[in-house]
Order: sequence, then structure tokens, then C-alpha cells
Amino acid sequence: MSVVTRFAPSPTGELHLGSAYSALVAWRRGREAGGKFLVRIEDTDIRRCRREYETAILADLRWLGLDWDGEVRRQSDHFGDYGRELDRLDARGLVYPCFCSRADIAASANAPHGPDGPLYPGTCRHLGPAERQRRLAAGHEHCLRLDSARAAGQAGPYEFVDATRGRFEGQPLLMGDFVIARKDTPTSYHLAVTVDDHLQGVTVVTRGEDILPSTHVHVLLQRLLGYETPLYAHHRLLTDASGRRLAKRDRDATIRSLREKGLTPEEVRRRALGGDALGAPRWNQ
Repeated sequence: MSVVTRFAPSPTGELHLGSAYSALVAWRRGREAGGKFLVRIEDTDIRRCRREYETAILADLRWLGLDWDGEVRRQSDHFGDYGRELDRLDARGLVYPCFCSRADIAASANAPHGPDGPLYPGTCRHLGPAERQRRLAAGHEHCLRLDSARAAGQAGPYEFVDATRGRFEGQPLLMGDFVIARKDTPTSYHLAVTVDDHLQGVTVVTRGEDILPSTHVHVLLQRLLGYETPLYAHHRLLTDASGRRLAKRDRDATIRSLREKGLTPEEVRRRALGGDALGAPRWNQ
């Protein structure tokens, strides 16, 4: 089977050294295997994403010497793909509207905690059909959530493999009843990334270890939608001298800043990859 990897940044800021590391690892993995490397722009957050950041990210990738196969897929051009899969889940009784605000969830004494903080306690899951319809007809703001317990029952037990950490038993309830679509878009990150990886034929998902908890629900969605599960490769996160994770707010760590300081592409690649002059990915970290 041909290896297909991808790099999927969100255009909410400039490309920084940590994201460049992720791109380099995925690019090298695909190229060394004689496969494909894809670039996808994850811009479903229409309030924060900017086209100028997208343009800058692609320019930085080219400057670093990374080439990709085919056209860049922009998620905002494919809302129809996500809407169709959302309808499939809804038809199986797995989706329900949620009218709770973030403040409501934070104030709930029944909210369990997950990897990212309080999980949704399922308040609106218990609303009857008539009350749901009344609130929808009244135009109450809402998102759509996946009924994780019912989804787990339909999916059955599952597992996935990480390239360095080995085999994981799936935990479908890890993220609770997570948001599957938002009020202004027919999708969420979890649904969009799962559908895209399937449609693009991605066989190795390379991304930071901070996304590992989300992989449990992505594989759950794959099971529900009849998709193949790819190999995962969750890599280490780059940090500064104090041990703080690099992020888009770190202006000195952006590729643009490093270019302006006179560094060459080879020097930036070496810095991103922790001193490896050849740019080989460190799969054991």
C-alpha cells in the first residue's frame, strides 16, 4: 500500500518552528517511502482563519524546500462533504442539538473532566423531541453533539496503532458528547479531519502528541462511517528553553522571523529537527 502523509495547518497565524517540524516529519515520511505528501488548509473556524496566513504558510513551506502532491485542499470549500456525513450520523440517531453555552457547562456540578477540561454533562441529550423542536423553531443558538454512548454501542470495540507508542484500545467516551457541528458551519474539527483523511486516502496521520486524545474519537467516527483507520504517528512537541510549548504567539519562532534574521532553509530545518543536519524524523521521541 502506498504511503500518503499530510500536513494540515489552520491559517490563524504564521507558520512557526513547531509546525514546521510537523510538516518536515510528514514530508520526509512520505518521500522516503516513495509515496505522497499532501497539504490541507483547515479553515473551518471562519472567524479566526485568514487567507493571508494561508498564503504565508504555503510560501514558508516552499521556502523550506517542501513540495507536495496535487492541489491544496481547503476545508471551507468542502462543507458539502461534511454535511453529507453529518446527515448519515444523524439518520442513525447519533446527533442531537445542544443549546448550552460554555458558561452553562463550566457551571455544571455534574460535568466530568476529560483531557481538555470539563466535558459536556449531557444536559440537552435528555430533552424530549417536542422541546428540542420548540427551541429550534424559536431560533435558539445551538451546536450539534455526538451521543458518544450510543455511538460507542454502534461502533463496538476498536483500536488503533501509533508508530512509536504501539497499540491503543479505543476510548469512545474520552471526549464525552463532543461537538460534531457548529452553529455557523456544518462540521467541527473532529468530523472534518476524519472525513478529509478518508477522502484524501491518507495512510499515515502525522501530528503532535497533544492531539492523541482526539484520535480516540476520530477512530470512533471512522468506525461509524465505514472508513479505514490509518496508521498514526504522534510526534513530540517543540518547546522553548523554559520548556514551554512553541505556539503561533511566539513571534521569534516563526519561519518568517527566522528568514528575516538571515537563516537559510537548511539551518531552519536543522533547528526544527533538533540538530539533525539530514532532517531525518525522530520517530522514537
